[in-house]
Amino acid sequence: MLFYTQLIYIKPGREETFLRFEDHVLPLLEKYNGKLLLRWRQTDGCVVETGIGDPYEIHLVSFETIEDFRNYANDKTRLEYLPLKDESVAKIVLIEGKQL
Repeated sequence: MLFYTQLIYIKPGREETFLRFEDHVLPLLEKYNGKLLLRWRQTDGCVVETGIGDPYEIHLVSFETIEDFRNYANDKTRLEYLPLKDESVAKIVLIEGKQL
């Protein structure tokens, strides 16, 4: 089992565009043995300290294998909606891990 954490930073005023992207791509996870374990959006004042800024959302997803993750990333439907992501996301920090 592999885990991926994404710190997602949104361009100012592009939140709705990002949410439209997610509405189309998050349901595809299960098709590739992926699970959305956590989708967290912070509230003002909850970050105690940061050296990388405040992400708009944090996602934790799991996949059975690296191939499942790659297949999800290359899904035809997901690729069709990438312009929404490009339009709305300033940067993403992707952290790969495994359960200890």
